[in-house]
Amino acid sequence: MSSSSAIPIAATGARAAGRLSSTAAFLLLASITVSFLAGSSAPTPLYPYYQSQWGFSSLAVTVVFGVYALAVLAALLVFGRLSDHVGRRPVLFTAIAVQLTTMWLFATADGLAMLLVARVIQGLSTGAAIAAVGAGLLDLDKRRGALANAITTPMGTALGGIVAGVFVSLLPAPAELVYVVLGALMLLQGVALLWMPETTRLRAGALASLRPQFSLSVGPRGPLLRAAPIIVATWAVAGFFASLGPALVKNMMGANSALLSGLALFVMAGSGGIAALLLQHQLPRDAMRTGGAALAAGMLLVVTAQALHMPPLFFVGLVAAGTGFGSGFQGAVRSVVAHTHADERAGVLAVIFVIAYLAMGLPAMGAGYLLVQGSALASVAGGFGIAIVLLALLPLLIPDTPGRVS
Repeated sequence: MSSSSAIPIAATGARAAGRLSSTAAFLLLASITVSFLAGSSAPTPLYPYYQSQWGFSSLAVTVVFGVYALAVLAALLVFGRLSDHVGRRPVLFTAIAVQLTTMWLFATADGLAMLLVARVIQGLSTGAAIAAVGAGLLDLDKRRGALANAITTPMGTALGGIVAGVFVSLLPAPAELVYVVLGALMLLQGVALLWMPETTRLRAGALASLRPQFSLSVGPRGPLLRAAPIIVATWAVAGFFASLGPALVKNMMGANSALLSGLALFVMAGSGGIAALLLQHQLPRDAMRTGGAALAAGMLLVVTAQALHMPPLFFVGLVAAGTGFGSGFQGAVRSVVAHTHADERAGVLAVIFVIAYLAMGLPAMGAGYLLVQGSALASVAGGFGIAIVLLALLPLLIPDTPGRVS
């Protein structure tokens, strides 16, 4: 079947079974991103708990974080374009089923090895889902979908961090209950998918789409190259706080508090979601420049706060860095999506997130290695922060180019 003769999946019966309106379907898809990203950030406040229970090192923490990012990358490269051919729903049903297995593995983990297995499987299912759900949002509404892709990512991260922090600090069975709650939410979302109509068309080439490919058509290629520095900078910040956040909080406040660690991640990521929403009417180029400036300022404040042991300044820096994440990433997504055809949406989003997760995972693992080799946390954080500042400032230096914007 060629793409020109593709038929809507809805015509084969999915739409007849579907009962959700386009608005309800949009909200459901957005909620799936939130729950998946909440699940991925939930272990962050738990890392000190795991360390105390199982006695592993700071390097192991960053490896646990890094293998998740690398698994997401692998899934994006293999499954990133699949939903453009078989539909969004089959990919999301499978991803949710795998996520439920992952939540069970986390809840029953009894050591570092099982934690690593859970993170790898979680990364694979998240990578498969991200491109499918993001493309589904664009299918339903191109402009709101681009914005939702940028907002739901930090909001899911924020909610996972603070919920896990509260569970660890205030509720019994902290390493089990949070995953039971997240699993129940994902199960409900899987059931709701039964009533959601398919948003794209069947196309030939599903098996061929599984061959790893890192290429784009001419339309989105130039915009992505211009957006790449801010994508790397924003997601390097996400990796910085998701992997080193608990150690930074402990170093500055002298307390190994899961609640404070979760709060730090919540403030940073939550600020990103709010900024993406408030600044949605900026032109994409302006949003990336605003994001770069805020990101640079935020990281300078965070590094300074670490050096001077000033918690209030640290949280101000978190707000600024989060604002930079939200503004910069949504501007980047919108700038690329504006030049993307409907039949390549999942593939283009997969490329965006491959860049993002490389930027998130590799530097965090490198930072963990330096810590184990004896480098001081303040020195590692300072070097990491300055590198992000320089990268974040690049969008301010790249000249405007004529082209279509969303």
